[in-house]
Amino acid sequence: MAKLIVSDIDVKDKKVLIRVDFNVPIKDGVIGNDNRIVAALPTIKYVTENGGKAILLSHLGRIKSDDDKLKLTLKPVAARLSELLKKDVKFVASNEGKELEDAIAAMNDGDILVMENTRFQDIDNDFGKRESKNDSTLGAYWAGLGDAFVNDAFGTAHRAHASNVGIAEAMKAANKPVAAGYLMEKEIKFVGDAVDHPVHPFVTILGGAKVSDKIGVIENLIPKSDYILIGGGMAYTFLAAQGHEIGKSLFEADKVELAKELLAKAGDKLVLPIDNVVSKEFSNDAPFEVVGLDIPADEMGLDIGPKSVALFKEKLAGAKTVVWNGPMGAFEMSNFANGTLEIGRELGSLTEATTIIGGGDSAAAAIQLGLADKITHISTGGGASLEYLEGKTLPGIASISDK
Repeated sequence: MAKLIVSDIDVKDKKVLIRVDFNVPIKDGVIGNDNRIVAALPTIKYVTENGGKAILLSHLGRIKSDDDKLKLTLKPVAARLSELLKKDVKFVASNEGKELEDAIAAMNDGDILVMENTRFQDIDNDFGKRESKNDSTLGAYWAGLGDAFVNDAFGTAHRAHASNVGIAEAMKAANKPVAAGYLMEKEIKFVGDAVDHPVHPFVTILGGAKVSDKIGVIENLIPKSDYILIGGGMAYTFLAAQGHEIGKSLFEADKVELAKELLAKAGDKLVLPIDNVVSKEFSNDAPFEVVGLDIPADEMGLDIGPKSVALFKEKLAGAKTVVWNGPMGAFEMSNFANGTLEIGRELGSLTEATTIIGGGDSAAAAIQLGLADKITHISTGGGASLEYLEGKTLPGIASISDK
């Protein structure tokens, strides 16, 4: 069912609550990467340029103590948003109470307000984790601050929190509109459609450390994919399941039987590396070499080898839909980044395909290579993307009104 989009609602003269994902890396008050702030700009601009008042909510990090509040305030995020938009952005150092209510009452059409980190509600009260546990009273309170709600935070769509599902439920109960922002719309369109209605040939590329992180994705996509290419640390659990020597490589001994079942179920669809870049140490300074399928006892696999890269490119040739989640090796070390970078370059060359990258290191690789404009969609949500690829219903999306 198609979801209500921000452009479907009348925002003029309205106080529009927008749940954004400003969970960005901050160190000593300096933002390390503002991609998620930039991604929210189209929705914010639509509301303000069409006469609405934009009231922004977001979490930042995990709040475990009062000490965390000093480094996890959204104040520097509001300042960066102001720079990007080239207009004043009001920051309120609270997310409940008179200071916030007075600031919202003083807003004019076109104004933007950022309230403090929603996860401060997980420690600033006597009722436990009100935000993370989706406290209905808190959701209703925030909903009462606005006339409409726009959820543009795909990164938290797999979690039912007060600032997404709680607000949505209270808004709908009050017959107020609940819509998706433009970023959320893109995630539904590209990630959702890739899972539900892929154009074939459909190739899935999975990497990262653990098979256990991707079991649901593999099981959901085996019947839908033409090929599933496996790299990263998780490949060694599959190679062990096939009886290959994997040396000191990362693998999950308790998932070997499951890997055997997945291999049997997938048949020729599941494509594993045929050579490996190995080293005796997990270090960029250690000597490394390329070996075949079997890895010496004193070495560990840290990247897919050149023959595997060529094989994966062969399987990608002619693809119409490609979904990539997870690096092909220890991407953080330059000596073991080649597999990940080569796959990124190949995706950038597939001009006839819909190419989707599911966040994390694979997204970082694409951005590092300058391929962001050549990839159809780079997802902003790591955990949310994974659960979407598993075919799960995401509560943040489900709570948005249908058209």
